[in-house]
This record gives sequence, C-alpha cells and structure tokens, in this order.
Amino acid sequence: MENLKLLELTNFTYTDDIRLVDLALMLSDFEDDEIKKVCDALEDQYLARVLEEADQKVQKKIMYSIDSDRALRVFSFMSKDDIVDVLDVINTGLRKELINKMKTGDKKLITDLLGYKDDSAGGIMTTEYIALYRRFTVSQAIEKIKEIAPKTEHIETIYVMNNNKKIVGTVSLRDLLVADHSEALEDLMNPNFMYVDPDLDQEEVAKIVSKYDLNAIPVINSQKVMLGIITVDDIVDVIIEEQTEDILKMGGVDKEETLDSTILQSVRRRLPWLLVNLATAFLASFTIKAFEGIIAQVVALSATMTIIAGMGGNAGSQTVSIIIRSLAMGKVKFNEVKKLIFKEVALGLINGAAVGVITGIIVSIMYGNVYLGLIIFLAMIGNLIISGFFGLIIPIILEKLHIDPAISSSIFLTTATDVLGFFLFLGLASLFLPKLI
Repeated sequence: MENLKLLELTNFTYTDDIRLVDLALMLSDFEDDEIKKVCDALEDQYLARVLEEADQKVQKKIMYSIDSDRALRVFSFMSKDDIVDVLDVINTGLRKELINKMKTGDKKLITDLLGYKDDSAGGIMTTEYIALYRRFTVSQAIEKIKEIAPKTEHIETIYVMNNNKKIVGTVSLRDLLVADHSEALEDLMNPNFMYVDPDLDQEEVAKIVSKYDLNAIPVINSQKVMLGIITVDDIVDVIIEEQTEDILKMGGVDKEETLDSTILQSVRRRLPWLLVNLATAFLASFTIKAFEGIIAQVVALSATMTIIAGMGGNAGSQTVSIIIRSLAMGKVKFNEVKKLIFKEVALGLINGAAVGVITGIIVSIMYGNVYLGLIIFLAMIGNLIISGFFGLIIPIILEKLHIDPAISSSIFLTTATDVLGFFLFLGLASLFLPKLI
C-alpha cells in the first residue's frame, strides 16, 4: 500500500482540480485494490474528474471497482463524449447494463454517439453547447446562458438557430457582452462559419481547426441540424494521438501495442513488418551477390559500401520525415512536386559532395588508394540524390493511393537506398577495378 501511504503523507488534496489530474496519472502505478480505495475515498464529482483524465487501462479498473449505480452517479458529472470514451473501454455486458439504466434521453444520446467511429468527428464531439433562437435579444440570450452555462462545456461561441432548429450562424460571447441588450442575435451573428460532417476523420478536423485558429467547430449533418461541437482540447488530444500513431507506424509498431501487451500480442503486431523488411533486405542481398566476384577481388569494398547505404538511408529519412509532416498538415501542393524534386536533387548533390569529399579522403588514406576514395565520392553523391528523390516521391505516391505514408514509407525508402546505393557503388567499382587491384 505504499502508493496510498504516499498520498496520505503528502496530504493529497482530492478536491483540487490540478491535483485530481495528477492523481489520474498516478493511478497507472497503483494496484487494483489501491485504486478501489481511492475510488471509495473520492466523492462522485471528483471521481468523475479523475475518470475523465485517466488512461484507458485505469478507466477500466475504476469502472470495475464501483457498482453500476455509482457509475451512473459519476457519469452525471461528466460530459457525454467523455462517458462514451469510458463505455468504449469496458466489456459489452457492463456497457449494456449501464446504458439500460440511463434516462431515456441520455440513453438515446449515448447510443447515437457510440454509433460513430472513434476517430471520426462524431466520435470525438461533445453534445454540451449553447444554441439559441435567432429572434432572441441580447438580454434574453445572456439570461439563458446564465441558466445553462454551468452544465455546458463550451460557452465562448453561441450557435444561432432558426425556428426549425437549424444552425444559421454564430455569435462570440465577447460580441454578445458588448452589444446593446435590445439587439437581436440575428443582427449580431456571423452567417459564415466552419463546420464538419460527423463522419469526417478526426485528423481532417484537426487540420481545419488548426488552419482557421478555431476554439470549437460544430458538427452538422446533411440537414443542417447541429449534432455537437468539437472543442480545442479534444483537438489537442487528436493531434497527440495522430502524431504518436505516425511515429509508431514509422517504426513498424502497431498503435495498440503497449508495454503491458502480452508476448503473443507483440509478436502478432511486430512480426508482419519484420517479414516485409526481410523480403526487402533480400533484394539488397541479391544486388551484392551480383557483384560478389568484384568484392572478392577488392575486400575494401565490403567494408566501405555500408557507409554509402547508411548515409543514403539517413538522408532519405530526413526527407521522409519532413514530407510526411507536411502531408499531415496539408501543406504539400501536388502541382509543386516538380519544384520539390529539383530541390531534393540539389540538396542530394550538395550534401553528397560535402560528405563524399570527407569520406573519400578518409578512405583514400585508410586503404592507400585514391581511386577508392573517388568511387566513394561519386557513389555518395549519387545515393544522396537517390535518397532525396525517393524520400519525396514515396510518401506522395502513398498519399495519392490513400495509404498512410507513415506506415510503409521507411520500408520502401530503405529498399531504394540500399539496392540502388549498392548497385551504384559496386557498379563504379567494376569500372575502376583495374585501379583497385
């Protein structure tokens, strides 16, 4: 019970919002019985805050540490989108039990939200927003906001609707507070506003929010009926999630794998990518085999050719990282690809020459053969040009084919730089073979 004793010794203030967030993070190191004791010690509204901020593993343990009646009381202090996130991590039986015990209105709302994909606009939206009729005066609007704001997640933007409850504009709270109290909302509203479809991918939503610097964006269906809003704090979570997923994919790791995954789960998620890498490695091996006679005559080639492939891979990874990030942010214009190719080729030429001169001089001194240094110099330039070209083209082609560039760009890039790098280096060696023996 060391963790619980630590909380007692530090006089942990459960009602402090910042401390509750810290507690949610700390619970990942707690044992199941310790988590239950914390749940018992916390009042419902404070447990709700911890549940919102905890990771999925802890959320599941908390839900299994309390009975269904208390879970519903805790849910009453949470926004609907956070409730849905929690319901997603528990088993089907408990989920159905909780939904069946909910009020009719909440039950329908929660069921509707559960129907959207987790990574869609509908899956991350909250249904807690303020929408008022266009005929309301500023005075009426402020009174209504005072009434419903305590239970609403976002109040900075007021959504204006017509008599059919379709959204026709927005008013900022700032504009509302400084306006004449007799003025109607329809005279203050901005009829031009950004919105997204509920089925839009969360990454696309994040791009829109980032591009237009929005605090929130409404989710509206084809009938112009507002379903909910996505707030900037949800967008921050999406950005972190997407970036983490891309980094893991670039390493050939499934986003679902954690340190707690079983050996079987890790094998199942990692082995397929290792087998793909093995297949591409054989291509490089076949290239080397084609020149094994030359390598046998000049042993120095076997020691130096890995330098060429390694530098090509590193340079290509730089380009791939920049392009994938730019694609994710929507900054790559496909009509400018030729210009980008020219830039990468030029970079490969300049960087290859700089690195090639240094490497060539060192190799010439090591093996006492200036021609070997010259081969290194030319091959380095060639492979860095190749790596820059393919580092740019591969992610763009995958994006056009609607394949996530982060998943397999590195595999194709490694294949290109190894195979073509070895072929270029050993091909040059075959031309200068009399000077190398």
